[in-house]
Amino acid sequence: MHAVADLRRFDHFSWGEDFRYIVDEERRRVTMSVPGVPARAAQYNGDQGCAILPRGAEDVYFEPSEVGAEWPNRLREPWPMGERLPDSALPPEVDERALAEALDWGIANHEHGQNTRALVVVYDGRIIGERYAVGIPRDMPHLSWSQGKSVTAALVGVLVQQGALELDQRAPIEAWSAPGDPRREITIRDLLQMSSGLDFNNYGLGNPNSLSIENHHFRIYFDGIDVFEHAVRFPLEAEPGTRWRYLNSDPLTLGRIVRETVEARGDSYHAFPWTALFDRIGIKNAVLETDAWGNFILTGFDYMSARDWARFGLLHLQDGVWEGERILPEGWVDFVSSPAPANEDDAYGGLFWLNAGGRLDRLPRDAYWPAGFMGQNTVIVPSRNVVVVRLGPSPGGFDPYLNQLVGDVLDAIGER
Repeated sequence: MHAVADLRRFDHFSWGEDFRYIVDEERRRVTMSVPGVPARAAQYNGDQGCAILPRGAEDVYFEPSEVGAEWPNRLREPWPMGERLPDSALPPEVDERALAEALDWGIANHEHGQNTRALVVVYDGRIIGERYAVGIPRDMPHLSWSQGKSVTAALVGVLVQQGALELDQRAPIEAWSAPGDPRREITIRDLLQMSSGLDFNNYGLGNPNSLSIENHHFRIYFDGIDVFEHAVRFPLEAEPGTRWRYLNSDPLTLGRIVRETVEARGDSYHAFPWTALFDRIGIKNAVLETDAWGNFILTGFDYMSARDWARFGLLHLQDGVWEGERILPEGWVDFVSSPAPANEDDAYGGLFWLNAGGRLDRLPRDAYWPAGFMGQNTVIVPSRNVVVVRLGPSPGGFDPYLNQLVGDVLDAIGER
């Protein structure tokens, strides 16, 4: 397996020109520093990607393992399990010229300020168009940021389908289990809907404390901590299910539940996303990175190719069924694509963003999507049987771009 890293300054984080990094090929380690700030190192761990080391640590605290399927003999199979696309003409309702113009506009970054690297459009289960920026291979896994939250939702869904978890059960977190602890009332549904009520700070960007340890939401991205322990250690601030806030605590807590559930039955946690999900739907290029304790940081450190995100979107477009096999429980897709009761804007479901409140006026109200920082999106439009994937680090002002891109694609496909 392979990953790609962006070793450059991110303007969003206000990193200065004196940002430096050193790559140690022998130790498979990258050390980054700026004057006046202690240097931090990231250790490469094979199929688990890279992990930020705690201060003073010389290595990670888990044994890296090889995961994923061996795909070379399947690459020539037809899409979606393979990569071979049909030679037949597109459906008559697709205006090929208009579709090409929409995709050309979407990839032409110099015209609208977006740094788009990959676009894929799926219609009726078939790839009908794709574009890649110069120097970007088709199968390159892209840093997908919080799109990984939706992968966490799918892994929970698989465990529900297997009978190992229930949507409305209390979250099985030992630290919350003491009699009288109000966190005992938090359910898996609450966590999926970002409605746990935990007292967990998210200062976003631009706040003086954004890159401090007081920003609990961001700390997992720059500090070498056990992210699962970090997520569950905070007290309750609001009654579960009554307040919506976008907090990494909730999907990371679900990640801990996934790990403990899988390991309790003797299965490999690191292999589980592949054996339970990726291998079953043809995803070939995923890299899921961990902390130094081996916990997947699926709130941001996840990589997948555009075609692989298209497969993930297609699974949901098909109601969680893949080639006749039910992977996600019946009704699961309806749940993740329905507004969380505590979200007043009808813009968030079960670790998916929604257009139910009309956020993007050129998209149908049933559109929903995994979304990640700087414009990573896999837009699923059930009423049009369409998935649109867009990847690449956007500098900002993204919603108007996405609204035009997906709107133009839908116009090009037309109605039957």
